[in-house]
Amino acid sequence: MRPFSLLIKPAGADCNLRCAYCFYLGRAELYPQTRVHRMDEATLTRLVRGFLALPFPAHTFAFQGGEPLLMGEDFYRTLLRLQRRYARPGAQITNCVQTNGTLLTSGLAKLFADNHFLLGVSVDGPAAVHDERRPDPAGKGSHAAVMRGLALLREHNVEHNILTLVSQSNVHDPIGTYRYLRDELGERYLQFIECVEFGSDGTRLPYAVTPEEWADFIIAVFDEWYAHDLHTVSVRLFDSIVSKILTGEANSCAMGCDCREYFVVEHNGDVYPCDFFVRPELRLGNILENDWDELWDNPLHTAFGARKAAYNSACRECPYVTFCQGDCPKNRAGHDASRDASTLSYLCPAWKRIYAHILPPLRREAAALRRA
Repeated sequence: MRPFSLLIKPAGADCNLRCAYCFYLGRAELYPQTRVHRMDEATLTRLVRGFLALPFPAHTFAFQGGEPLLMGEDFYRTLLRLQRRYARPGAQITNCVQTNGTLLTSGLAKLFADNHFLLGVSVDGPAAVHDERRPDPAGKGSHAAVMRGLALLREHNVEHNILTLVSQSNVHDPIGTYRYLRDELGERYLQFIECVEFGSDGTRLPYAVTPEEWADFIIAVFDEWYAHDLHTVSVRLFDSIVSKILTGEANSCAMGCDCREYFVVEHNGDVYPCDFFVRPELRLGNILENDWDELWDNPLHTAFGARKAAYNSACRECPYVTFCQGDCPKNRAGHDASRDASTLSYLCPAWKRIYAHILPPLRREAAALRRA
């Protein structure tokens, strides 16, 4: 068993928004016994105690959803109390929260600042763009509430970054989207994620991007970033590529060669191998019933990890396979883990264009960093 992190869904798929492209809202159907899903203290205690008992050099607790801030301030205070109780001497503990930002309060912001949480906040662009796909249940846009949340993070100096999902709402305006985040919001830590979702028949859903659109977007953002912001703005994809050049190690699961980087823990303690693949047939067990070594050694987990390396035979001849590793299995065959993992990635043409364009200058940047 090698070190892994936890991706925790303390409120399950519950969320106060109804984003059109959300792939996780439907996971609430896995737990129809209750309408509201919340992790209780007994489950949280078992989670913290068991994870911190593992002899890892660092322990990362990442909270997502759904919307993890539905849990409220008391949940995170309890988390910190339990971490202090069960941490081994010298333990390095990292807490991260990915949120839509609308439920942030001064109390939460102060708590996160005082305890060095890292927050990721979802912003798709200016109000008209963001609100198109990210409304509340009544259909009202969420942009204004997100801006209030960001203001609280800045006021309390909470470390945070921006996650932008690239969909049909913003894919055709890469420079406008980037400059909005950089100039109007003043953000310096950015992450762009491709919206690639398929229907049950395997066809691309209307809000998802095409390979050509994804390549055009990333290349345009790269050119703007490289020309003006190389050492002042962090874009996760570009940083990850430079890191891979320098160290040979992947710091993002998409660039890795084994899909066993983290476990997903649902509100009731159920464990899955990846949040893109929270499906009944991939339930590995439950933290209230199984130890971590049992979960790690589960044959379902072993087989799932091997999917990443089972990429298409054409990838073996590709000059970019060191970085791509055949791409995320979700982009090969959708969210269905029973489909052939060796299917060529839907985004393969995009990644080839992207790497051909950005690798030469990033290799030069990596060489300069080596010399520094």
